[in-house]
Amino acid sequence: MPERQIDINLEDGVLAIRLNSPDTRNSLTTDIRDGLAEASHRAVEDPDVRVVYLTGEGKAFCSGGDFSSISTHNDSWSTHNRFRQLMSWILPLVRLQKPVITGLNGAAVGGGMGLALSGDVILAAESARLMAGFMRLGAVPDYGMMYHLPRLVGLNRAKNFIFSNGIWSAQEAYDLGIVAEILPDDGFQDAAYVKALALANGPIEAMGLAKWLMGRSFETSFEDMMAFESLAQPLAFRTEAHQEGFDALVNKGIPDFPAASKRDSFYKFSKEET
Repeated sequence: MPERQIDINLEDGVLAIRLNSPDTRNSLTTDIRDGLAEASHRAVEDPDVRVVYLTGEGKAFCSGGDFSSISTHNDSWSTHNRFRQLMSWILPLVRLQKPVITGLNGAAVGGGMGLALSGDVILAAESARLMAGFMRLGAVPDYGMMYHLPRLVGLNRAKNFIFSNGIWSAQEAYDLGIVAEILPDDGFQDAAYVKALALANGPIEAMGLAKWLMGRSFETSFEDMMAFESLAQPLAFRTEAHQEGFDALVNKGIPDFPAASKRDSFYKFSKEET
């Protein structure tokens, strides 16, 4: 049986998902797509998952579509089914009420770029690049790219990038506000993981609610957003994490948010279910 092309590991609250097929530049093979689906559903269902860290092994983050699959399964029905399966896991990943960190270790091309943009926080190695790549194949951008890119850089800039098969360096992506931080190539994975771990030690309940609210801000009126805030804040105030943070602030201590989460009845119920 061939080695799996994706590694999924949970440690200290961080669900690390590593695309591990350097020979194919981590293209979106069936094995990798199945692994991403498995990891996405685990991130939703496992209360011990506090943060998702998505990255690649080798010189590329993800080179996009797997050419062998595209060339042999490109009829309309097969393509439709492939994207229907994609919807089953990428939407839960994007809407996950926990932080998703992308560790952009190298080039992200086409669908690989769409996958990268699914993260809430994108950390990039100095040599990383974002590449459109769709128009050279006469294909429409996918993996959620048509949703995320215009929101990140504006409609006109997104159109020009897509139409011209654009390439952005890590620095250009940072200047555009896509990348949150650029880290040295040497030791990138360790440094990026430390940042993911720091978020895992934070109040993920409040982060999840804030993420849920911000995800609706572009299509929602100010009045409705204020109404959502008025509903979300009472929920946040009732969490063990809020009490932990408030007590630590008053007593000048250091909050232990992961321990607080485990005192929450939702965590206990979820562990009983699993």
